[in-house]
Amino acid sequence: MIFPKNAIDKLGFMEIKDLIKDKCLSESGKEMVEKIQPQVKLEQIDRFLRQTQEFKDLLINDAPLPVDHLYPIKPLAEKVRVEGSFLAEEEFHRILLSLRTVYAVIRYFNEREGQYVHLELLFEHLPIETKIIRQIEAVIDDRGKMKDNASRLLLDLTQQILKSEQEARKRIDHVFKQAQNSGWTADGNLTIRDGRLCIPILAENKRKLKGFVHDESATGQTAYIEPEEVFHLNNKVRDLAFERRREVIRILTELTTELRPHVPLLLAYHGLLSKLDFVRAKALFAIDMEAEMPELSKEAEINLVNARHPLLLINARKESHPPVVPLNIKIDQQDRVILVSGPNAGGKSVCMKTVGLLQLMVQSGLLIPAEVTSKLGVFRQIFADIGDDQSIESDLSTYSAHLSKMKYFTEFANARTLVLIDEFGTGTDPLFGGPIAEAVLEVLNKKEVRGVITTHYSNLKVFASNTGGLENASMLFDNVAMRPLYILQVGKPGSSYAFEIAQKIGLNKEILDAAKDKIGARQKKVDTLLVDLERDKKEIYDTKTAIAMRERELERLKGEYESLRGYLEENKKQILRDAKEEARQILKNANKLIENTVAEIKSVQADKEKTKDIRRRLHAEADKHTEKKPTTKQTAVAEADASIKVGDWVKILDADTEAQVIEVSKGSNLILALGELRTVVKKNKVVKLQGKEKAKVIKKHKTISTESAAEFQPELDVRGMRTEDALRQLETVLDRAVMIGYPSLKILHGKGDGILRKFIRDYLRKYSHVSHFDDEHADRGGDGITYAYIQ
Repeated sequence: MIFPKNAIDKLGFMEIKDLIKDKCLSESGKEMVEKIQPQVKLEQIDRFLRQTQEFKDLLINDAPLPVDHLYPIKPLAEKVRVEGSFLAEEEFHRILLSLRTVYAVIRYFNEREGQYVHLELLFEHLPIETKIIRQIEAVIDDRGKMKDNASRLLLDLTQQILKSEQEARKRIDHVFKQAQNSGWTADGNLTIRDGRLCIPILAENKRKLKGFVHDESATGQTAYIEPEEVFHLNNKVRDLAFERRREVIRILTELTTELRPHVPLLLAYHGLLSKLDFVRAKALFAIDMEAEMPELSKEAEINLVNARHPLLLINARKESHPPVVPLNIKIDQQDRVILVSGPNAGGKSVCMKTVGLLQLMVQSGLLIPAEVTSKLGVFRQIFADIGDDQSIESDLSTYSAHLSKMKYFTEFANARTLVLIDEFGTGTDPLFGGPIAEAVLEVLNKKEVRGVITTHYSNLKVFASNTGGLENASMLFDNVAMRPLYILQVGKPGSSYAFEIAQKIGLNKEILDAAKDKIGARQKKVDTLLVDLERDKKEIYDTKTAIAMRERELERLKGEYESLRGYLEENKKQILRDAKEEARQILKNANKLIENTVAEIKSVQADKEKTKDIRRRLHAEADKHTEKKPTTKQTAVAEADASIKVGDWVKILDADTEAQVIEVSKGSNLILALGELRTVVKKNKVVKLQGKEKAKVIKKHKTISTESAAEFQPELDVRGMRTEDALRQLETVLDRAVMIGYPSLKILHGKGDGILRKFIRDYLRKYSHVSHFDDEHADRGGDGITYAYIQ
């Protein structure tokens, strides 16, 4: 049950239905869309959702469903039901095309039996009655006209008509030529008047040609005459045409009579086509929204994961707007009512409407734009107080209309009711509106209703903080850039940012100061606290996001490491197996060689020269399996050069490349600069360059450094950035400044609350190449700008 009735409109459900109607191919499908209503039976909702999900899968992954012709069969079947009636040729043609579609659809699903189990329920036990199609095809052709051979009499009449028409045409052509030769005719050719072929004759000659005058021209100078000898032939053609029409009606009546027993089946086919069109439209709409089927729950709960408002989503794509920020919200037995606060235009109402609209859609069997892990229960009642319902006719003011709804809510709501209230308590003096709203909220909470309520009232925020079943939430706001983030944060109330927004739009400072003096010190303290909490929440959110990114990166690296380790382990085992096999083969060959050698020595009876030759061959064979020691290069490992210092140019032996020393650590390590990159190398892995070789390298790198210095901008603006992004960019620019030898760097971070400035200066203290840093002059930005000096 929806209260009030217009709540469906205000939540945007009617617009959803209109969008689905646009996807329908038939009027009967559109009628079914119009009748969509939220259901309360879990099994029915589940079946509707699964049918839509299956059709969506079919449209994306399977061959197209053969739904070429979806003519409404029901009105034709109702006409057939009446005794003595008959369908026209074009009506039979529509039935024929629709039946072909029905049978193609049934065969389509029969070929995929068991694949779309819920869609198969739509045409369960419906037979393919091909007899109907054969009967119609025997009479009606593919153009929707009666076949000439539908009966013997019809064929005979058709041939007689054709023959008589040809004879009449031949005769009138002969008369026309004679009249032309006699000069009786007017300009023009043969023409039709009253359905008869006539000759245009000049008025002064009309008595010269015997026949029937059918018409005259507007000027009266031309008469249209049907010649006497043709008149009888045309009458014969018309009589034959009347006979043929009577035969056509007889055949159509007979065919209609044969179709009459199948009326219930025709109505069932009509229902199938309507339902298929209906479900198809829902699936196409789901594809447009990238919608999924959520998990259904028997409990009165809502857990939306990355949910988006359907209308906002479609509009954003149509108008190329920025992507819609997803909503994550959970309503259950512990947190039954979510009280959403925050700045105006921050997304509070959209959050509430998203929850209400998606709940209506799910209970109506529609897929929703949210993750498949979302979970929604079934509510028997949905109560909504959205917008202004003042009525002159009913003598209701805005606040009176709100109170009327609150009265209804408190009387009829229960634990299976979803309550949606926008701007709770507004419309009257806040001094009285706040306490009344709190009392209503207390009653609703005792009834254990579920819902989303938006408000600016501080007393409601405090009440929610101290009351079980109620949970504060706020829409995040960037108080540096002064813009809403449209992200719902559950757990803390939000500030309205009234003064901050007023300051941003340029309201006079004197007015703002006067307003601040007029509010109580306690209220000012509460609002300041909320702003601080909002800022802390944003920093925590940014930190959590950064940690999550790092965790994902670590997981990726861990996966690569595990994969590489497994690969190495597998290769190690294979290498050992191959080595053992090779050793076994070598040993086997060695034993044979020794046996053969001993046998040869015996055969030559220990002859000294021959024995020496045999031994030489034995040693040569052994040398084949002996590993040769590599020749050592004198330059492979160099002695650690103690004279290397900062600024020297060295050659890295392993990489055969040149680099400049930018730092000498206490141990045996050197920090080298390779262009804009840094690397750490042991002292004994480099050779100090001197003389011409050093000059050549310096000249080459000087050209590169000059180009880099020309492009380098020694000023960095990180205002409005997240801390992590700002530090990452600062590190990159500092490294470049050190590489090309810039003496200082100007960093614009703004003043704000000083958080970004603190993190940047902490980082500069740890950076070894920064000797010190200072504020900019007070007239040019003061502590909103930091100068870092590089040694």
